[in-house]
Amino acid sequence: MRGEISLERSAAVATVTVSQPEKLNAMSVEMWKSLKTIMDDLSADSTVRCVVIRGAGHRAFSAGADISEFDEVRAGAVQARAYAEITQAALHAVAACPHPTVAAIRGNCVGGGLELASVCDMRISAEDGRFGVPINRLGLVVSYLELKGLMTLIGKSRTLELLLEGRVFGAQEAFQKGLVNRVVSCDAWEGEIADTATRIAAGAPLVARWHKKFVSRLEMPEPLREDELDEVYHCFDTEDFRIGSTAFKSKTQPVFTGH
Repeated sequence: MRGEISLERSAAVATVTVSQPEKLNAMSVEMWKSLKTIMDDLSADSTVRCVVIRGAGHRAFSAGADISEFDEVRAGAVQARAYAEITQAALHAVAACPHPTVAAIRGNCVGGGLELASVCDMRISAEDGRFGVPINRLGLVVSYLELKGLMTLIGKSRTLELLLEGRVFGAQEAFQKGLVNRVVSCDAWEGEIADTATRIAAGAPLVARWHKKFVSRLEMPEPLREDELDEVYHCFDTEDFRIGSTAFKSKTQPVFTGH
């Protein structure tokens, strides 16, 4: 097996680590498959309140696809199509996760690594983050489905800038382009990731899942149905609303149950 995707749990926070550090955490086909399986399992687990996705070590979030196996798995159009079905399924599993997802970025976050980060809900980079999609140097294209995350984040013009130039740039420029939510010092990065996950996990989990659902729905062109408009009021019938409103009145910290 080339590299691995590992999972750790700390209470309601799940940490998924992309690990092939000798290749800047490049993703082998087996790693893409493993990522999908892990994300599907986490999506089905109602005790999860936040998923952090990161790379092993500090040199890279992920350098994208493992080019060394291309002769085996992407030698021609037929193989490439089958390979794309695997990678796209993994990216979809991350994007479709009902729980909040945070990409924790150090070092290289390029190519397929940037595509993976782009389908997370938030991206927090250390100052040493490096971003880009230098795929034009390989004579390859980014598929329609894999472009969606980038297009949603930064729009047509900036997505084309990344693809046509193939330039790799730093974290502050990534922040200016809207690729990342915030940039912190390398020394403060671990603490910021932990604090962010803690803040998310402390919130009402049903509310987080509803907000993810609502935001995704608003990206669709179809008008909202009456039952969808009514769904925003369902929170008032939850135990979490009663917990939250009671805690607010008593000026105490709420402890949500997810019901």
